Amino acid sequence: QVQLVESGGDFVQPGGSLRLSCAASGSIFIINTMGWYRQAPGQQRELVATITRSSTTNYADSVKGRFTISRDNAKNTVYLQMNSLKPEDTAVYYCNAHIIARSGYGMEYWGKGTLVTVSS
Repeated sequence: QVQLVESGGDFVQPGGSLRLSCAASGSIFIINTMGWYRQAPGQQRELVATITRSSTTNYADSVKGRFTISRDNAKNTVYLQMNSLKPEDTAVYYCNAHIIARSGYGMEYWGKGTLVTVSS
């Protein structure tokens, strides 16, 4: 069984920084694209950033220049460095990954989310 576990969510003032982490564990053969999504209260879940296995990245326009996604393939972990945080960044942040298990079966996995609150 494969699991994604996020950490790093917290309460931070506007202009502050946070670093989110997401570790994948279980019967993993290979992890392809990993990403972060977020869902604010009353809003739909939206893409924040994705990163391929070869570290090609893609960002939502709203976070370009402020957020950086990275990954450590040896640790099966993806990170999201968030700088210059704004109140509108407040949301539950979810980790996403396309994982091929040792069984050869591939599917998309989601973490349970970590809350980021940006407020003065």
